[in-house]
Amino acid sequence: MTDVSITHFTFHYPKSDVKVLNDINLTFHSNHFSLLSGPSGSGKSTLLYFIAGLYPRFIGLDATGTIKFGDTDIKQVPRDQVSKTVAMMFQNPNQQFAMDTVIHEMTFVLENLRIEPAKMDNIITHALTFCGIGNLRSRVINTLSGGEKQRVALACIVAMDPPVIVLDEPFASIDPDSRLDLLHKLKVLQTEHGKTIIIADHDLADYQSLIDEFYYLDPKSHQISLLDAPSAQKFFEHFKSTQTINKRVPLPSTSDPAILNIRDFKLNPHHSILLKLDNFNFYKGKMTLITGANGIGKSTLFNALTKLLAYQGTISYDGKNIQKIRPLNYAKNVTLLFQDAENQFLNITVKEELDLSLANKFTEAYSAEDVQGMLQALDLTGRDNQVVYSLSEGQKKKLQIVEMLIMNPPVLLLDEPFKGLDYQSLQVIVGFLNDAKNKFGQTQIAISHQLSGLEALIDYHANFKNQNLTYQEVVK
Repeated sequence: MTDVSITHFTFHYPKSDVKVLNDINLTFHSNHFSLLSGPSGSGKSTLLYFIAGLYPRFIGLDATGTIKFGDTDIKQVPRDQVSKTVAMMFQNPNQQFAMDTVIHEMTFVLENLRIEPAKMDNIITHALTFCGIGNLRSRVINTLSGGEKQRVALACIVAMDPPVIVLDEPFASIDPDSRLDLLHKLKVLQTEHGKTIIIADHDLADYQSLIDEFYYLDPKSHQISLLDAPSAQKFFEHFKSTQTINKRVPLPSTSDPAILNIRDFKLNPHHSILLKLDNFNFYKGKMTLITGANGIGKSTLFNALTKLLAYQGTISYDGKNIQKIRPLNYAKNVTLLFQDAENQFLNITVKEELDLSLANKFTEAYSAEDVQGMLQALDLTGRDNQVVYSLSEGQKKKLQIVEMLIMNPPVLLLDEPFKGLDYQSLQVIVGFLNDAKNKFGQTQIAISHQLSGLEALIDYHANFKNQNLTYQEVVK
C-alpha cells in the first residue's frame, strides 16, 4: 500500500497565463477514501488525468512538479505497467470502452494486463457479480443506459485490481439508488480490499459517512486544500439546504394543449417491451420532467420521439403523424439534446460550434449579444479557439446547452442536461431554460437524475416505471 503524493504541481495550457493547477501540494493517503470537489472547469479532471498517467501522454503538454506512488515518480513507471498501479473511471463512460460487448471489453482489459486466459472467466464473473450486472455480460455496450455503462466501467476496474482507483464525476448519469449502491461498493473496495479511492464530484450526497478526507479545489487560487471537519461540515450542510427537492406539481389539465401525442404505443427495441402507452400527451409550453431508474428505456423513448428508433403505434406532433413529416422539417421542430455532449458537436473549436448554431438557428430569438451574455454567465468567454474536446465535461455540457438554446426549436428534448454541472452553473442553466420556455413558448421534456435545483423549472412530472409513463404530483 502506497500514498499518492503531489508536490509543487503546476499546470497551464500554452498561450494562457491562467494556471489550471497552481503549486499543488497534498497527499492522498493509502487505503483512504478521498473526495475532491470544486466548480466545473476548475481543474479536478486535469489532476486526475495526471494521477492516472493519461496526461501528459495523450496531450503532449507536461506539468511541473511531481506525482509519486510511494517513492516512485509516475513518470518512471513503464507505460505498460501504469494500469497495474492506478485505474481511472471517466465521467463519460463512452470514452472508456474500446470493444463492442461487455464480455469483449473485459477480456480486452485483461489481455492488456497479460492475465492468463484460463483465469479470465472467473475474474470477469467476479467483477460483474460484484457490480451487480451479471445479466449484462453479453450485451452490446452501445445499447446500455448511461448508468449501466458506468457499472461496466467499474467492473473493468475491479477486474484490473489496481491499488489506486480514481473516479471523475462517476455518478452523473445514475439514479439515486444506484448511486448509493455504487458508493458502498467503493467503500467495500477500500475497507475490504485495501484500495485507495480518489473521487471528484460536485454532488456531495451520501459521502459524509464514507470519506476519510475532503479536498476542495478553489477556482480563484487554483489550489487544493484539505478541509478540517468544521469546514467540511459547512459544505455538507450548505449542500443539504440547496440540493434537496420535494416539490408538488399539478397534474396536467384537460384544457392544456398537447404538442406531442402518443397512442397505442409499444417500444421493444431488443425484443423486450420497455414501454406500453394507450394514450399519453406532452403539453405545449411546459417543462415536463421524466424520472425513473437506470436502464428502463427513458433515453430509448427520446430516440423514438425523434424518429431515431422504430416503434409501434402513433406519435403525433401538433396533430400530425410524425412519420408523415419530412425528417428535416421535423428535426427543426423536435430537437434532441444528447446525454453525451460530444455527440452534439460537429466542429473543432468553441467559436466554430457557436457560429454553426447561429448560422442555422430556426428563429431570431437569440442575437450574438445574447449568446455572449450566456457565455459570460457560464464562464465560457475567452475560449473561442479552444478545441471543444479539451473542455471539461461540465464545460462541454454548458456549451452544448447554449448551442441548442440558440437553435430555439419549438420542442427541446433534454437527456440528462445537468450532468457534470456544479450547482451555480445549474442555476444559471435553469434560468436560461425558463427564459426559453416563458419568452419563446418552448416546450421542454427532460430526463434527469439531478432533481435538486429544478424547482423553478418543472411544470409537470412523469414517472417511468413498470413499462408505463404516468403523471405524478410529487417530485422527490
